[in-house]
Amino acid sequence: MQAVRRIGRRALLAAPLLLLAPGCTDLSEVPHEALTPTNAFKTDVEILAGVAGVYANLRDVEWVGYMTLNDITTDVMVIPTRGNDWYDNGRWLEIHRQTWTANSGSALDDMNGAWNSLFSGVAKANLMIDVVSKNAGTNSAGYLAELRTLRAWYYYMLMDMFGGVPLATTPELKQYARATRKDVFDFVEKELTEAAAALPATRPASEYGRVTKGAANSILAALYLNAGVFGKNEGVNATGYNSCTTVQVTGGKSGCQAALDAADAVINSGRYSLNPDWKRNFTNNRTSPENIFVIVHTSEQGLGGNWPMRTLHYNQLNTGQGSPWNGIATLAETYNAFTATDVRRSMWLVGQQKSFETGNDVTDRNGNALKFTVDIPDVDAAGEATGVRFNKFEPLPSAPSGNGHPYDFPFFRLSEIHLIRAEALNELGQTVAAITALKLVHDLRDPGTPIAAGLSSQQVRDAILKERLLEFSGEGKRRTDMVRHGKFLTWTEASTHGHVSQAAKPHLILFPIPATQLQSNPLLTQNPGY
Repeated sequence: MQAVRRIGRRALLAAPLLLLAPGCTDLSEVPHEALTPTNAFKTDVEILAGVAGVYANLRDVEWVGYMTLNDITTDVMVIPTRGNDWYDNGRWLEIHRQTWTANSGSALDDMNGAWNSLFSGVAKANLMIDVVSKNAGTNSAGYLAELRTLRAWYYYMLMDMFGGVPLATTPELKQYARATRKDVFDFVEKELTEAAAALPATRPASEYGRVTKGAANSILAALYLNAGVFGKNEGVNATGYNSCTTVQVTGGKSGCQAALDAADAVINSGRYSLNPDWKRNFTNNRTSPENIFVIVHTSEQGLGGNWPMRTLHYNQLNTGQGSPWNGIATLAETYNAFTATDVRRSMWLVGQQKSFETGNDVTDRNGNALKFTVDIPDVDAAGEATGVRFNKFEPLPSAPSGNGHPYDFPFFRLSEIHLIRAEALNELGQTVAAITALKLVHDLRDPGTPIAAGLSSQQVRDAILKERLLEFSGEGKRRTDMVRHGKFLTWTEASTHGHVSQAAKPHLILFPIPATQLQSNPLLTQNPGY
């Protein structure tokens, strides 16, 4: 496995630190580049510095990695070619249209980048688990639970993207054959179950961003909900719903019952609540009671987010950080799914645009009024203003760089746990209770268009999938949801592009193992169909 072979001990120790919260610990006093396996990790401060490196790797997951690939392959996200901008050898439209192959050019660069960044996280976690295990201290059990949770999350994402992958659990530098997808599923389940028992239910403000029981149980709930996909080596239905009732997990429960139990553990903990101000889950979101597991961002160069840069027009933001990139948009069918009474509709920018610094109307580079359009007539030849834009993570004009926007990116929010609970209940035949759980989220966000009573099980299933679109657009959930619901290959643009129906290509529900990984590790095998 290239990533594990390549990421050695010194590579970890030289990695940038993730400052978990301002003032949480003075890790800067430890000269990171001076640490070696023989002189380091003798104190809690030094161990925490190593643990921080495992967290820091999560930033790669966001762009371009797991989260972006999970949305750009679907109806949520598209990067049109805008004149000379964003063609990039066709990579973005190849990914969006699901026309990649095992021999694709630049499109595979992003898949390979995701593979490397995720296995880099695994390698860093393995090293620190080994270090902590050999340097037992008063906090060793807590550190081990924390590291095992992070490693399980990296493996969850690898399993989602690539299916069965090598299972490396030590820092030994060697090549590994692929484990089955079911083996990876079982490993992630065991790691999270055992880690959750040792993790704290909450942390002090000085430890903001570090995983808790709620984070571990949230990952477990998602794992179990997707058991009909993740828990099978074969037989995943590419065009039909993959129910969590079809797989039995540890303890003899169905995946759905286990998902329900894990969701209830989070909800009944009393640690989280739905935020009545939906926007505050994303902007100035450090204190949101809804966010369970986030990538911590700070307003420091290279330590923040860059979502505004990816989507805003060049002229909407300029102070101190260069122009935005005018890239990512959404499709009309996705934008039109949001009703006028849905507060989440405010995440989209459409029509005449304004400067985020002055509040004045903005023009395009030719001096024309900048008005974002709903429709994208031709993604191969789009204009500067074509397409509705994301503004879920609002820009901070004073950010020191395009990678210094300070608002945290959520992996899991309480709204998702309620929707996991709703879906699990519905699959278990408790449709009335499922409607109640669904209404907790939907009716809070869209009180003008409440969920009706008396829906059938299939109607509830469809409503939950739509609700997840409304709630999580831009948060890297859509591909996983569409695969589980058998819709990944049949949404409008995927099913109509080219001469062969995507539904005839079920292998596309997994990404190919990148060619560079196959070349560097002869023990790896390609996914079927590629």
